[in-house]
Parts: sequence; C-alpha cells; structure tokens
Amino acid sequence: MQEFLTVLLVAAASGIAIFFLAAQLDIIAWQIEQGLNLCANALILFAMGFVVSEVVLRTAFNAPIPGHLELSELMVPAIIFLALAYTQSTGGHVQMSLVVDMLPPAGRRLAEIFSLTLSVAIYSLLTYFSLKHFYREWIYDNVTMQYLYVTWPSTLAVSIGFFFSTLRLYLDLLKEIFPTRVRRETVYIRTQPGGE
Repeated sequence: MQEFLTVLLVAAASGIAIFFLAAQLDIIAWQIEQGLNLCANALILFAMGFVVSEVVLRTAFNAPIPGHLELSELMVPAIIFLALAYTQSTGGHVQMSLVVDMLPPAGRRLAEIFSLTLSVAIYSLLTYFSLKHFYREWIYDNVTMQYLYVTWPSTLAVSIGFFFSTLRLYLDLLKEIFPTRVRRETVYIRTQPGGE
C-alpha cells in the first residue's frame, strides 16, 4: 500500500512540473507520439510480411521459421502500446458518452476532469508497475519457453506506451482545468473523406 501511495504522490508532484512546462512538453510529446506510432505501423507491416513468409516457407518449401508464433506474440504488445499515446492525442479511443452528452456544459467539463484525473492516476500506476516488471524481466533475462527469445523488449514497449500516455493524459487534464492558461500547441485535424 505504501508503494501504491508513493507512486500516486510522485505522479501528483510531477503534475506541477508538467503544468509549468506544458507548452514545450506538448510539442515534444507530440513528436515522440508520432515517432512511436510510426514504429507501431512499421511493426505491423513487418509482422504481416513475417507471417506471410512463414506460411510460404512452410507450405512451399517445408521449412518453417523456428519460433514464428513466439516472435509474433512478442510483437503484439509493441504494436498496441507504442501507438497508445498517439491514439489518445488524436482522440481516437472509443468513448461511451451517452450520459455525459446529456449533461449541461459545466457538467460535461466536470465529468471530463474527473475522467482524466482518474485516468492519470491509473496510468501512473500502470507506468510504474510495467517499468518494475520490465526491470525484473531484464535482470532475470527472461526468455520464451520454446525458442528462448528474450521478452524484455516487449515489456519495455508496454512501459514506454504507458509513460507517454500518462504524459498526454496529464496535458489533456491541465488543458481542461486551465483552458485559458494551458494551451494545446499541437492540434490533430481530421480531414473529411474526399476532402482536402
């Protein structure tokens, strides 16, 4: 319980530093989020090519790639978590807003602040414990069961994804609480299909 409370206190204290550096952090975070999203997309393409190669080698030449399932499984967390902060930044996460949409504007703002505060707390804990898990995997040099591929790069990708998602949620929370003081420097603009 002490560890849990310590993480939440450190996360709250970090919010003060993020408040004063919000504009600079927003630009830096946006550039990193785009880079991580690009890495996730590259991994998707690589995974597709890897699976197709394995199927072709297995069926046409009777020469399957050893451990292809384990390697594919290790790529999945990186594909998902590296794109997590970018998805938050662009508003791409699925939202259930039926009840919130019926609230007056002040109620919607309070609901958004509550939701973001809860999200920051949860993501801060997830960041800390995923980093702790990564460290344990790295120290023990943990490997997969059959072909002995190291697992720590996959757990590192999860930690990176949670860290930048937490930062983005902090920035969104500060913008919601202080709309006149904290401006979002980076704005994702969606284009309409068929439009420019």
